Parts: sequence; structure tokens; C-alpha cells
Amino acid sequence: ETNYQKLPRSKSLTSKIDRIVTNKFLGFPIFFLIMFLIYYVSVTWLGSIVTDWTNDVFFGEWIIGFFNNLFDQLGVVSWLHKLIVDGIISGVGAVLGFVPQLLILFAFLSILEESGYMARVAYILDSLFSRFGLNGKIFIPMLIGSGCGVPAVMSTKTIENEFERRVAISTTTFIPCSAKLPLIALIAGALFNGASWVAPTAYFIGIASILISGIIMQKFNFLPKEESMFVMELPDYHMPRLTYVLRSVWEKGSSFVKKAGTIILLSTIILWFLSNYRLSGFMIKETSNMNHSLLANIGSLLAWIFKPLGFGTWQASVATITGLIAKENVVGTLGVVYGFAQVSENGQEIWRLLAQDFTTISAFAFLVFNLLCAPCFAAIGTIKKEMASKKWSIFAIAYQCIYAYLFAFVIYQIGTFITTGSFGIGVVLAIIVLVYFIYLLCFKKVKEKKQNG
Repeated sequence: ETNYQKLPRSKSLTSKIDRIVTNKFLGFPIFFLIMFLIYYVSVTWLGSIVTDWTNDVFFGEWIIGFFNNLFDQLGVVSWLHKLIVDGIISGVGAVLGFVPQLLILFAFLSILEESGYMARVAYILDSLFSRFGLNGKIFIPMLIGSGCGVPAVMSTKTIENEFERRVAISTTTFIPCSAKLPLIALIAGALFNGASWVAPTAYFIGIASILISGIIMQKFNFLPKEESMFVMELPDYHMPRLTYVLRSVWEKGSSFVKKAGTIILLSTIILWFLSNYRLSGFMIKETSNMNHSLLANIGSLLAWIFKPLGFGTWQASVATITGLIAKENVVGTLGVVYGFAQVSENGQEIWRLLAQDFTTISAFAFLVFNLLCAPCFAAIGTIKKEMASKKWSIFAIAYQCIYAYLFAFVIYQIGTFITTGSFGIGVVLAIIVLVYFIYLLCFKKVKEKKQNG
């Protein structure tokens, strides 16, 4: 049951706008268009221009050039020179280079929230969520999750129904957070020629995955489902306060930069060491060939896991695993192994290097897997705390990894078959997985919970 406490209908500006943006036929297309425009401006157009300058000029020429000249003049030892330039600046710089895109995205989302539109989105989406056994309040964690998964998981406290809250905790991190945006921008630029549809598609894949999960969890009867009510007051539209928008952008942006300056910094130092040294007998020696490095050895041991998904290289495997520490690490790791910071004006060299290890289909599968699989360690810890159950915590993380793996598997196998005509056992298994998903969503009946007494 849904109960909306709306302001009295009148000929006010708010009422006139609501007749359009909350219309049952126009509400969804308008929401889709708004999100598409936001991601287009933030990632593809304005954000891309500013980020290209940050990566190519600020880091690629100014920062790299400054430290190279400084270290040459001071006669800094080779290993320290390489550590700072090739390791720290390449890794951390690859992540920080996307900060302009994040700030633009945060500004747009803050404007929508402050203006009163985001409350309407929850109103619009509740009718959709209720068909999937979910509550419109799940949109609150989803919105917060576009910034960071940790507060998003914590915000599920507003959902009273136990089933819906556990579903929200288990799936909220499907929404691309700020740490995932650099990966989205990188894949969009390197493998899809900056296509404007990649970023909003990633966002809507997250929403779709939450809805699909609601049905799957309900039909497997993980928890008894109870009727719930969504009560929400829709405020008047008003001009966003500049102070609120700036404060929101500053808080989210500074949090991202702090993480890059701590977790990502430490990770890139470790990655640089592993990528520049090899094991020779019982001795660790420096190597100029990264394919013989300790990092390549570790990645090669893991590559078989991701080969059915189309990215079975040691570079992609290592990047995916380090992403479990912090999602920014995916781009940071690729920055170390490919040398992202050392690019020329348009950065096309690095795009070509990345394209050598990916096809467009495998790149999209790589993107989808890293968007949907288990979140960073901080978010995993929050999931454990909010679940207050070891069993449910393990379930949530396992579900996310399995769901992401199957989703990416189906995309790569069937996508490759459609584009190249290549047919094998992988395609057969992908079709079976897809058919079973359709069966779960469309045909399998919800089990009835037996009542005692």
C-alpha cells in the first residue's frame, strides 16, 4: 500500500510542474532524460574536456615534467625516481584526474536534491519498485549511493520492513558510486570513443539489478514478505541554495580526494613494487619487463577466473581484485600497469594500449562486473554492521559477486556470438543462465511462507 502526503492541489508553480514530472506516463521518460543529460554533461562533454586537461596537461606535462626535471637536477636514485613518477603519480594521478567529472556530477545531483525534484523521483519510482517487492524508500540509499556506498548502506535504517531492508543492504552498492565513475569514464573514452550512452547505461544497469534482485530474493523466500507503506511529503520546488550545493560538492569531493591520498596512495606504492620486481630463485630482483614481474605472476594465477568474462589478462585481473580494497584502485592499478599519467596531449596512446587487451564487448563486461561485484572494504564492513548477522553478510557479498559474474558472463558470451558468430560451450551456458533468469523473473511463483498456529 502506498500513501502519499502531497501538498494541496492548486494552480501553484509546484502543482503545475508536478502534473508533468509525476505523470504516470511522462515521469519515467523525464527522469531518464534528466539523468542522461547529467551524465552526458558530467562525463562525456564538459567533464571530459576538463578531465582531459587535468590528465594530459596538469599531470602529464606539468606534474610529471616538474618532478622529472627536479629529480634529474638533484640526482635522485633511479628506484626512487621511478617510484614517485611511475608509481605514485601514475597511480594516484590516474584517479585524481577524474575529480573534475565527479565535482560536476555532484553539483548536478545536489541541485536536483535541493530543488525538490529528487523527492518526486522517489514518488515516481515507488510504483515501479512495489511491483518488484520493494519500497520506494530504497531510492534514498540509491541516491546517497551515487556518492558513496558506506552512507548509502547506513541509510537503509529508514526502511522499516525487514525483507526490504535486507534487499536494500544487499543491492544498494549496485548503483555506481563516485569511486566507480573514473572507471566508467575511462572505459567510455578508451573503448567506446566517448559514447554518451555508456555512463547513464551504467546507472540504469544498477537500478535494473536492484529491481531484479528484489524479485529473485522474494521468489526464493529468503525472508517472509510483509506489506509495507511508503509515506512521503513532497516539498515545494524552490531555487537551490548555492551554499548547500557548494558544501555538498566540497564534502563529497574532499572525501574522494582523501581516499586517493591514503588508501590509493598505499595501494599504488605496493603495486609499483610488485610490477617492477620479479622473483629469481630465492631473490627478488628489479625487472624492466612488467610481464615477468611479481604482479604479473599474481595476476596470471587469477586470470582463469575472468577469462570466461572476456578479460582474462593479468592486468585486468589484478585491477579487478585491487578494486575490492577501493573501487578507485581499478583505475589506479591500470594507471600503474599501463602508465596512464605519461600521455601526450589527447591521451590516445593509453587508449590504444587498453584497446589491445579488450574488445568493445569484453570492455563492457569488465565495466559491468566491476560495477556490480562486491564493493570496497569499507562498504563491506558497513554491510556486516547493518546486517547484524554473519550469515546475511556473507550472503550479501556472495550474491553481489555471483550476480555480477553471471551478468558479465552473459554479456560477453552472447555479445561475442552476436558480433562475431563465434559459438561454443560458453555461449550455451550463457543462454542457459539467461533463460533461467527469465524464468525466475516471469514464471516462478513466490513461495508461501507457512504460518505456525
